[in-house]
Amino acid sequence: MSSIPDFTESELWTVNDTLKQRYGHDVETEIGDAELRLDPHSSTLTPCPVLFWRDGDGTNFVIFKVGDRRYRGQFFYRVHQQFGTGIDEFDNLAECTVTLLQVQADHDAKQTAKQDR
Repeated sequence: MSSIPDFTESELWTVNDTLKQRYGHDVETEIGDAELRLDPHSSTLTPCPVLFWRDGDGTNFVIFKVGDRRYRGQFFYRVHQQFGTGIDEFDNLAECTVTLLQVQADHDAKQTAKQDR
Protein backbone atom coordinates (compact mmCIF):
# COMPACT_ATOMS: atom_id res chain seq x y z
CA MET A 1 0.00 0.00 0.00
CA SER A 2 1.21 3.46 -0.90
CA SER A 3 2.19 5.96 1.77
CA ILE A 4 1.49 8.76 -0.72
CA PRO A 5 -1.98 10.18 -0.11
CA ASP A 6 -4.56 10.21 -2.90
CA PHE A 7 -5.47 13.45 -4.63
CA THR A 8 -7.69 15.54 -2.38
CA GLU A 9 -10.94 17.15 -3.50
CA SER A 10 -9.12 20.50 -3.42
CA GLU A 11 -6.34 19.18 -5.66
CA LEU A 12 -8.86 17.71 -8.10
CA TRP A 13 -10.71 21.03 -8.19
CA THR A 14 -7.44 22.87 -8.89
CA VAL A 15 -6.64 20.71 -11.91
CA ASN A 16 -10.22 20.60 -13.23
CA ASP A 17 -10.64 24.37 -12.89
CA THR A 18 -7.31 24.98 -14.66
CA LEU A 19 -8.35 22.66 -17.50
CA LYS A 20 -11.72 24.36 -17.81
CA GLN A 21 -9.98 27.74 -18.09
CA ARG A 22 -7.58 26.36 -20.71
CA TYR A 23 -10.09 24.53 -22.91
CA GLY A 24 -13.24 26.56 -22.23
CA HIS A 25 -15.24 23.52 -21.08
CA ASP A 26 -15.12 20.72 -18.53
CA VAL A 27 -12.51 18.07 -19.28
CA GLU A 28 -12.99 14.51 -18.08
CA THR A 29 -10.16 13.42 -15.81
CA GLU A 30 -9.47 9.94 -14.52
CA ILE A 31 -7.77 8.93 -11.30
CA GLY A 32 -5.48 5.93 -11.21
CA ASP A 33 -2.27 4.56 -9.81
CA ALA A 34 1.19 4.17 -11.28
CA GLU A 35 4.49 2.83 -10.03
CA LEU A 36 7.40 5.24 -10.28
CA ARG A 37 11.05 5.31 -9.35
CA LEU A 38 11.04 8.27 -7.00
CA ASP A 39 14.79 8.01 -6.45
CA PRO A 40 16.72 7.89 -9.74
CA HIS A 41 19.51 6.00 -7.99
CA SER A 42 17.22 3.19 -6.83
CA SER A 43 15.31 0.50 -8.69
CA THR A 44 12.52 0.54 -6.11
CA LEU A 45 9.08 1.33 -7.52
CA THR A 46 6.63 3.31 -5.40
CA PRO A 47 2.86 3.31 -6.01
CA CYS A 48 1.70 6.87 -6.72
CA PRO A 49 -1.72 8.38 -7.43
CA VAL A 50 -2.04 9.71 -10.97
CA LEU A 51 -4.49 12.04 -12.68
CA PHE A 52 -5.00 11.49 -16.42
CA TRP A 53 -6.81 13.37 -19.19
CA ARG A 54 -6.78 13.53 -22.97
CA ASP A 55 -7.30 16.65 -25.06
CA GLY A 56 -9.29 16.84 -28.28
CA ASP A 57 -6.14 16.52 -30.40
CA GLY A 58 -5.23 13.14 -28.90
CA THR A 59 -2.56 14.32 -26.47
CA ASN A 60 -2.51 12.39 -23.20
CA PHE A 61 -1.56 14.12 -19.96
CA VAL A 62 -0.64 12.72 -16.55
CA ILE A 63 0.14 14.32 -13.24
CA PHE A 64 1.72 12.03 -10.68
CA LYS A 65 1.42 12.81 -7.00
CA VAL A 66 4.80 11.77 -5.62
CA GLY A 67 4.38 13.05 -2.07
CA ASP A 68 2.54 15.58 0.04
CA ARG A 69 2.34 18.67 -2.22
CA ARG A 70 4.82 17.12 -4.67
CA TYR A 71 3.90 16.50 -8.32
CA ARG A 72 5.40 15.46 -11.65
CA GLY A 73 3.80 16.05 -15.03
CA GLN A 74 4.15 14.38 -18.44
CA PHE A 75 2.36 14.38 -21.74
CA PHE A 76 2.52 11.79 -24.46
CA TYR A 77 1.14 10.92 -27.85
CA ARG A 78 2.22 7.30 -28.11
CA VAL A 79 4.21 5.05 -25.79
CA HIS A 80 7.48 6.09 -27.44
CA GLN A 81 6.60 9.80 -27.53
CA GLN A 82 6.68 10.84 -23.87
CA PHE A 83 7.66 14.33 -22.75
CA GLY A 84 8.19 16.02 -19.41
CA THR A 85 8.18 19.65 -18.40
CA GLY A 86 11.91 19.96 -17.83
CA ILE A 87 11.20 20.41 -14.12
CA ASP A 88 11.75 17.34 -11.96
CA GLU A 89 9.13 18.12 -9.35
CA PHE A 90 6.60 20.82 -8.46
CA ASP A 91 5.39 21.80 -5.00
CA ASN A 92 2.40 23.67 -6.45
CA LEU A 93 -0.24 21.71 -8.36
CA ALA A 94 -1.61 24.70 -10.28
CA GLU A 95 1.91 25.57 -11.45
CA CYS A 96 2.51 21.94 -12.45
CA THR A 97 -0.72 21.85 -14.48
CA VAL A 98 -0.17 25.20 -16.22
CA THR A 99 3.47 24.39 -17.00
CA LEU A 100 2.50 20.99 -18.40
CA LEU A 101 -0.13 22.56 -20.68
CA GLN A 102 2.27 25.30 -21.81
CA VAL A 103 5.15 22.91 -22.56
CA GLN A 104 2.80 20.73 -24.61
CA ALA A 105 1.44 23.75 -26.53
CA ASP A 106 5.01 24.92 -27.24
CA HIS A 107 5.94 21.41 -28.39
CA ASP A 108 2.98 21.29 -30.78
CA ALA A 109 3.81 24.74 -32.15
CA LYS A 110 7.39 23.65 -32.87
CA GLN A 111 6.19 20.47 -34.58
CA THR A 112 3.76 22.45 -36.73
CA ALA A 113 6.50 24.92 -37.67
CA LYS A 114 8.77 22.02 -38.73
CA GLN A 115 6.02 20.55 -40.90
CA ASP A 116 5.34 23.90 -42.54
CA ARG A 117 8.92 24.22 -43.78
